[in-house]
Amino acid sequence: MVILCFMFNYMLRVNMSIAIVDMTANNNSNGPHFSWDEHQKNDILGWFFWGFVITSIPGGRLSEIYGTRVVLGTAMLLASLLTILTPLACHLHYYWVLAARIALGLALGVSWPSIPPMAIKWVAPEDTSKFMSHTLACTLGAALTLPVCGYLIAYLGWPSVFYVTGSVSLVWSMSWFYLVYDSPGQHPRITTEEREALETEIKCANHLGEKNKTPWRKILTSGPVWAIVVADVCLQFNTNIVLNELPSYMDQVLHFNIKQNGWLSTTYIMAVISSYLADRYRKGKKFSTIAIRKIFTSLSFCIPILLFVIQSVWGYHRSVSVTIFTLCQGFLALSTPGFMSNSMDISPVYSGTIFGIAYACGSSTGYISAKLVALVTNGKPNFEQWQYIFWFLIGVNLIGSIFYLVFASGNLQKWNPKPNEAMEHLRGNEVNSKKDLGENYNL
Repeated sequence: MVILCFMFNYMLRVNMSIAIVDMTANNNSNGPHFSWDEHQKNDILGWFFWGFVITSIPGGRLSEIYGTRVVLGTAMLLASLLTILTPLACHLHYYWVLAARIALGLALGVSWPSIPPMAIKWVAPEDTSKFMSHTLACTLGAALTLPVCGYLIAYLGWPSVFYVTGSVSLVWSMSWFYLVYDSPGQHPRITTEEREALETEIKCANHLGEKNKTPWRKILTSGPVWAIVVADVCLQFNTNIVLNELPSYMDQVLHFNIKQNGWLSTTYIMAVISSYLADRYRKGKKFSTIAIRKIFTSLSFCIPILLFVIQSVWGYHRSVSVTIFTLCQGFLALSTPGFMSNSMDISPVYSGTIFGIAYACGSSTGYISAKLVALVTNGKPNFEQWQYIFWFLIGVNLIGSIFYLVFASGNLQKWNPKPNEAMEHLRGNEVNSKKDLGENYNL
C-alpha cells in the first residue's frame, strides 16, 4: 500500500505538467482550450509547492499524535477529489485552478513526513531502511504517468487525465482505510499471536508518540536534527536540478530530447538495493547504526561530486551527459538508508516532526534551483554557463557530506520520551483505539 501510495502521489503531482501542454496548445483538438500565458502556466504548476511546503511539518506531527492512517488517508482522499474536480475548476476561472493546485499541495505535503511514525510501529529497527526505500516508488509513478497520460490525451482528451488519475487514487484511499492501521495493536484482523510477535520484535512501545508538548527548542537546536535537515536540503537541490532543469540543458545546449521516464526507475532500484544492504549490515552487527547512515549519506553526495566534475569537463558530449545524469539520479538514492532513515534512530517519537522540518526546508530548493539556473544562463544557455551550475552542485554536495559527517548521530536523543513513558501512553492509546473502533470487530 505504501508503494502504491507514493506512485499515485506523484501521479497526482505531475499530471498537470503533462496535461497543460495540450490544454493551452493552439491546435488542441482533445478538449477545451485555455489562453493562459507563460506566467499563468508557471503559476499553475508552481503554486502547488507553496501548499506542499506549508503542511510538511504539521503533517509529521499530526501523524505522531493521531496516526498515519487518518492523516495520510484523508490527505490522499482529498487530493483525489481535488484532481477529479480540476477540469471543472478550469472551466470556472483561472483563480479556481490556482486554488485547486494550492489545496492539492496542502494535501500531498503530509505524505513523506507521515511515514516514519507508522514505520516505527510496524517495522523492526533493522528493517527501517528497506521500508523507507519504498517511498521512492514515486519515481516509478512519474515514469508510468508520462506515457499513460499521453495516451489518455491522444484518445480521450486532456480532462480524462484528471478523471482517471483521480479515480485510481480514490480507490486506493478507500482501500487504505480498510486495510491499514497504525499499529499491530489496533489492527482488527490479525491474531493475538501475530500482534504479540510483532510488538515484541519491533519494541513498538519504546517508539510511540505522545500528545504532550513538543520540545521544539530542543529539536531546533539539536545538531543531529540539523545534520538531517542540511543533508535533505542539499539532496533535494540536486534532485530538482537533475529532474527539472537538466532536461532543458539537454534540449537547449546539446539539442537532444531526452526521455525522462527511462532514467527515473534507476532511483527506486538503487534505493531498494542500498537499503537492503544497509539493513543486512546492521543486522549482522558489522557496522554501527551511525556508521551505516554516514557511509551511505557520504556515498550519495561524494559519487555525484565525481560525476559532476566529469560533466563539467566533458559534458558537451551527449553520451557523457546522458550517462552522468542517469548515474547521478541513481546514486542520490543511496541517501535512503543514510540520512532519510536517521530520524527514526535519534527520536522515534518525533521522527515525523523531524522529517517534516527537513522536507519543508528541502522543498524550497525547487524554487531556488529554478531561479539559479535562470540567473546563470540568463535566457541564453550554453555549456560554459552550465559549467558554473555543475560546480555549484559540487559545492552543495561537499557541504551536505561534511556537515552530516560532523553533526549526525545514531543515538537516541535525551529529549525523546523514555521507554517507560511511552509504554504507559501505549496502553492508554490501545484502550482509546478500541473504544474508537466501537468494538465492531469482536476483538
